Amino acid sequence: MMLPAHITPAMFRQAVQQVLAKRGENPALAKVRLESFAEGRCIQIMHIGPYADEPRTLAVMDEYMRTHGLRFRGKHHEIYMGDPRRSKPEKLKTVLRHAVERDV
Repeated sequence: MMLPAHITPAMFRQAVQQVLAKRGENPALAKVRLESFAEGRCIQIMHIGPYADEPRTLAVMDEYMRTHGLRFRGKHHEIYMGDPRRSKPEKLKTVLRHAVERDV
């Protein structure tokens, strides 16, 4: 999840501690981390619908890369815009992003 630039590691740790105090132990919370990375040039698309349907949207991205002389570079990542516990699967929004470079 993208965070504002002013969020510091100390603020992040404090937020994790607040969640622990409020909600108690959660194994998933131990996996949460604050990480920065610079992916450079990328393409992205908004996928609307169930996560299981993402391969069709990824195929659109693959075709775009082929027709524009690009190739996949680095890691694929996703940004979840909704809560799957509260949203119907057909209403879920996910930003799919690929780091790319010119095909040589």
